[in-house]
Parts: sequence; C-alpha cells; structure tokens
Amino acid sequence: MTDADPLRNLGVRATAHGGELRVWSASADAMELCIFDETDPNWIVKTVPMTQEVAGVWSGRTRTLTPGRRYGIRVAGPVGPENAFRPEKTLVEPYSRGLVRVGGQQWQSVVVDGDFDWAGSTKPATPMDRTVVYEAHVRGMSKLNRAIPPALRGTYAGLAHPSTIAYLTDLGVTAVELLPVHAFVSEQRLVKQGLTNYWGYNTLNFFAPHADYASLAAQQAGPEAVLREFKGMVKLLHEAGLEVILDVVYNHTAEEGRNGPVHSFRGIDNAGYYRQDQSGAYIDVTGCGNTVDFSRTAPTRLVLDSLRYWANEVQIDGFRFDLAVTLGRDRNGEFDPEHPLLAAIADDPQLAGVKLVAEPWDVGPGGWQTGNFPAGWSEWNDRYRDRMRDFWLGDIAAARAGGHAASGIGRFATHLAGSSTTFSSGRRPLASLNFITAHDGFTMADLTAYNVKHNVGNGESNRDGTDKNNSFNHGVEGPTRDRAILAARRKAMRNLMGTLLLSAGVPMITAGDEFGRSQRGNNNPYCHDSELNWLSWDLDDWQQDLRRVTRTLLRARRENPALRPSHFGRPGEEVPSASQMEWYDANGTAMGEENWNSPSQRTVQYLVASTPEHGEPNRVLLIVHGLEADVTVSLPEHPGVVGYTTLWDSSHDDLRETVIEHAPGTPLSVAGASMQLLRAH
Repeated sequence: MTDADPLRNLGVRATAHGGELRVWSASADAMELCIFDETDPNWIVKTVPMTQEVAGVWSGRTRTLTPGRRYGIRVAGPVGPENAFRPEKTLVEPYSRGLVRVGGQQWQSVVVDGDFDWAGSTKPATPMDRTVVYEAHVRGMSKLNRAIPPALRGTYAGLAHPSTIAYLTDLGVTAVELLPVHAFVSEQRLVKQGLTNYWGYNTLNFFAPHADYASLAAQQAGPEAVLREFKGMVKLLHEAGLEVILDVVYNHTAEEGRNGPVHSFRGIDNAGYYRQDQSGAYIDVTGCGNTVDFSRTAPTRLVLDSLRYWANEVQIDGFRFDLAVTLGRDRNGEFDPEHPLLAAIADDPQLAGVKLVAEPWDVGPGGWQTGNFPAGWSEWNDRYRDRMRDFWLGDIAAARAGGHAASGIGRFATHLAGSSTTFSSGRRPLASLNFITAHDGFTMADLTAYNVKHNVGNGESNRDGTDKNNSFNHGVEGPTRDRAILAARRKAMRNLMGTLLLSAGVPMITAGDEFGRSQRGNNNPYCHDSELNWLSWDLDDWQQDLRRVTRTLLRARRENPALRPSHFGRPGEEVPSASQMEWYDANGTAMGEENWNSPSQRTVQYLVASTPEHGEPNRVLLIVHGLEADVTVSLPEHPGVVGYTTLWDSSHDDLRETVIEHAPGTPLSVAGASMQLLRAH
C-alpha cells in the first residue's frame, strides 16, 4: 500500500517505544543513528541502524532518544560526481530543534521537548495597511543599552526587555523583523581572517534558534533553555502588540561550495539537496557557493515544515525570504511565479495569516523579479528605494553640478502612490514593501554623508558592497563641522524618512535610521560584530530631534488612513479601501504632462482621500518640492475642502514656529528641497 504522505513526521518524535527519527535521503544506501554520551561529546554510546521506508525516508527507534539527548547520523552511499557521502562523519540531522557546538565547527543535534506556557498570549494580527516594519539585529539592538542588565544585552531576552519594548512602542512601529536567527556559522574565509558573519546569512539548520543570541545562562543550560528564551521573547513582544517577522535564508546553506564544509545536507544527499550539473559542479545562483534545489520534493517540504514549525510552535508572525527568486526556480533553473513552493507557502492553511515578504531577486539568470511574485506575497521594492534616493539625493547633486535635476517628479509620484506600475492590477499597494535602506547598504545618515563606500575594514580591499548607492555627501565626504552641510544632511534625512512613512505600501525602517545611525561609510558591514553595527543609545540633540520627527510621522500615518490604502483606486470610481487621488502643481491647478516630466518643475501637491469601508473619511495634502530654491504654492481649491492644518514640515526640526491653519487658494511658502503634510478638512 502506498503511503499518502511519505515525508510526514521527519525529524524526532516521541512514540510509545521511545524516540523515532525519520530522515530523507533518496541516494543513500545505509544510514545509522548515533547516540552520544551525556557528558563526553566524543563518545558514541549507541548506534542504531536505520531502515529505508518509501520515498527515500529512513527511520530508526531507540528509547534513549529523549529530550536533552545529543545525537547525529552517519550516511553511506554510492560514489559518483553528484554524491558526497562521508560515512565516517557524524552529521547534523536537518530537522533538529536544538544544536550544540562540540569544538571548532563541529555540531551535534539535540532532542528538545519544546514545552512552553504561552499563558494566553496570542499573535497581534496587525492588518497589513497598519503594519510598519522595523528591521533589527538581535545582538545589535540591545548590546549597548545600559538600561538592560549586562547579562541580557545583545540577547533574545534583551530584545524583549521592558526598555527595548518601551522604545519600540513609543516610536510607533508594529513589527520587528529580525535578521537571521536560524542557527548559522561563519564562512571559512571569515574565520581565517579573524572575522565573523554578523548578519547570519549562512544557515546551518532551519529549525534551531541561533544559540549565541541567547543569554549565557540559557546557553549553559542547553538548547531547551535557548528555545525557551526565544519563545519568551516572542511572547513578551506579542503582549506589547509587536509582531515578530523572521528573515529566513532557505536559498543556500552553510556548506558553501563543492569543497566546503560538510555539516548536514551535503553528506546526507548532495544530489537531492543542491543544484548541480551532470559533472557535479554546483549551479550557484545565490553567490554563496551553493543553491538549494527547489525543483525537488524533499527540499520543498523542508521549507514548508520549517515555516509551519516557526509559525505555529514558536508563534512567528511573518517571514522575509532572502533571495526568494531561488525558491521559485524550476527544474530548468528558470523563475516561475507559479512555482509549487511559492504557491504552497501562500496557500498553506497552517500558514494562514502569516505575512510573506520576498526579496525578489537572486544573482542567477533572470534573477531580478520585482513585481512578479504571485498574489499573497509582498516584495522588497528596490525600484521604490532607488527612485526615492535619486529624487532627494542624486537629482539634487546633479542639479548642483549641472544646473538642473536629472528628472522630473513623475516617477517619484508613482511610487509615492503605491507603485502601480510595478505591481499589476491583480495585486495591491500592500504588495510593495517600501524601504529607503536595509541592513545591506548605507544607513540613511550615510546616504547623506558619503558618495562612495568605505569598506576596507571588511578585508576585501574595498571590492565588496555595491558601487550604486544613489547617495550624496552634500559637499564633503564623511564627517564635517560645516553647519550648512550638516543642516542640509539633516533635512535630507527628514525628507527620506517622510517619503518612506507617507507613501502607500508597507514601510520598513532600518534600526537606527530614526536617529541617524552611521556605519562610517561602510555599506556592507556583514562581518563586524562591533560598535560599527550595534545601536548606540547615547544620542546627540539632533538625533533626538530626528527620532521625534519619526514618531510624528508614524503618528500621522496611523491617524490618516488616506496615506495607507489597501487597494489601488480607479479613475471615475470609488473603490472601497482605496484612495482618491488629485494631483496639483505649484499654482494649485491640475498637473499637466509637462509638469510631470520636467526637471525644472519638481513640485507637486498630492491631495488624497480615503474611501473607507468602516469609519470616517479622511483627506490629507502632501506637498513635495524637489528643487533647492524656495517656492510659494497656492493651496488647492477642491470641492468639500474648507481648510488645511499643517501636521509636519520637513524644513523644520519641529513645528513650534510654523503657521498651522491655512485656507484653500492662499499662498504657502515651501522651503527648498522639502515636504509638508497637511490635513484637509
């Protein structure tokens, strides 16, 4: 009789006869379970021959496979160009919930029970239109926070400490997106250089949390305590109304290139897990040495099982998929928006309500796929990032150098209103995950202070990191005491942050951008576990001002639903939960074609009204002026609008000296290269 689901229950599970381990390998011809001594990590006290069932699944049972027990597997198989069996080596079991290091780069699996009292805690289930993502690093977030006990700084517990939670909720974000927290290791090259993989995009195992981010007490207590601390972090963040999104790296593993280390997958079934040609050479579309082959069933199931585990057992709210195009490559290596894995993730009942965000590219052929993922997915919108940087930085630099900006305001306005040219009519503005910066690249402050990268400290002679930064140093490279340059940089940061938080779509703030954190011009600091990456909590006055501006903008976004439509509007129709948009020039008249595209006419008044299914209608006016000379605009006279109230002006650190109330048709002074937000009533 055929098993309806031969890949069920992979990993360890408790049975009436003790623990049972099930491992997939279609290419192996022998496999054994190794049980280690409880005190001596090098002593195997028991081996259990495993038997092959259907569909390449091997199983073994023993009463000693119980919580806390360390174990591994040994796998033998035929010699061939696509195989890499090393039957003498004990491997990490792919579904391990816990791992321990046993010297150098050697690891052993650990059985964990996973029991945890959630005490009624539930997921916040924040609607996408209200979601504001805060991309952060577990260690970097709290390592320098003196309000946290030293033993908890830079840990899961530190991220969930009351001072961290109070900061995040006061700022006004709704979700914390954590750089990789699946167990990972540093690449061999970095280890030889005395560096470390700080970001974590080098996954060893897709089920175990990274132990080094747990408190020392939890690490010493073992994987069960590490997992408990992680779940405790999730629970406390949820109780504060904050969602937890994980940056997950399923596209490749820590086993690097063909001659890289053998931790797990390569020794279990190299032919079954990795893309390679008939000679055994790896087909690398990730730039990391190997590529997981998602045209095969078992790797696809591995991803689904991992997501289900984190979403349900650990209560994670969403996932950002690193190099997500790799997950959608078919047997021929081509990206397919209808790939079974992408569809299964979006349609899986066990993942219902989970937020799905794709990084819509990899480095392989046809690897740039922004806008091409299926319904149910949001995407990092690099077109948005590049256009907004260009408008406020590159175009301003071009205008200073050549007398005029490089482009008009049209493409800026398109992305401001939800990037409808990027996302098809079958999708929504919420498919656009808007960002100005992310962990890779310049910080927002560095975008305004550096024209070129300064990555010598990464050990690659400044070759690593992108050369396309769309940045502008405003006249001096790096730090300066010139007050005019510093003022221009601060205003540019306010413009960038204002654009991000007032655009239709889902905004993502990179941790520290809200107060102008710098990486000293390094746009690829992946290998620095140091103060270069850690957030400093000793802020100068201007940084406190910028943080207050960010809070003001986030409050304006919350309070004005016209800024966050769920659907694209259609001309002449009132679409529920969309926005009705009117575009005016500086004179208060409807924008003409020449105004959209002219580099000398970079001013627009964007009057946008909500079309609520519930609640009261809302209308705001956003004035954007993209030239450095001041301008006077005439406020639009629009049916039903009797006045405007200023909510924010990017030319000021605050609004204390700003005229607040204005009548339609009256003149309003707008500072050069600035924005103003007004509520229409």
